[in-house]
Amino acid sequence: MVSSNPIPCEVDVLVRAYHHARDVVEAAGYSNEIAYQESLQFDQIRETDFLREAAWVILCSGTKEAVIRQKFQAISDAFLNWHSASLITQHKSSCRAKAFALYRHAGKIDAIFEIAAAVSRDGFDTIRDSIINRGSNYLRQFAYFGPATSLHLAKNIGMDVVKPDRHLLRISSAFGYNSPNEMCERISAAIGEKISVVDTVFWRYATIERHYASEFLRIAMQS
Repeated sequence: MVSSNPIPCEVDVLVRAYHHARDVVEAAGYSNEIAYQESLQFDQIRETDFLREAAWVILCSGTKEAVIRQKFQAISDAFLNWHSASLITQHKSSCRAKAFALYRHAGKIDAIFEIAAAVSRDGFDTIRDSIINRGSNYLRQFAYFGPATSLHLAKNIGMDVVKPDRHLLRISSAFGYNSPNEMCERISAAIGEKISVVDTVFWRYATIERHYASEFLRIAMQS
């Protein structure tokens, strides 16, 4: 359980907790996820990357990531492996039938087509420029993209942001911080890590360690 009166902690406590979490994540075989987030650069994202990551975030909304991971390659095949928004739009009927047979959630499947239609209509360069100019707020016009999920997609396409999901909210609260962003920025400033990488480490740790909030509180109380 998270304490109702979380202990405000110093940066050295946060850094110690982060290193503990990273050690656990790497030992569990997720070093590739950390390395991938470290390497992501928004200016290198292409149309295929954007379509794939947008679909991933939509499908994961309200659903466990592990469930979507099992189906995602087959769903990607149904969407022509995200090679072209125009082709996906042109072949909407067949793509939709194949995707719906794999994942029976019409709202999410149609939301993916909405993204593809926007990219096909406006061009990916325009979409990318809009994200540069407006940040994650631009993404909130699309179905299934609210305050947290828009930041999730922004992070997944290389923007250095933090997604305030339930795990990060519990962790930041446990350490006495007002938001996951504030907590991750403190760690980033101390060790030079991107805040998106800090987010990735804490999130993955939370999926590995069931009692992660209590474990972090234990670390905080050791100071």
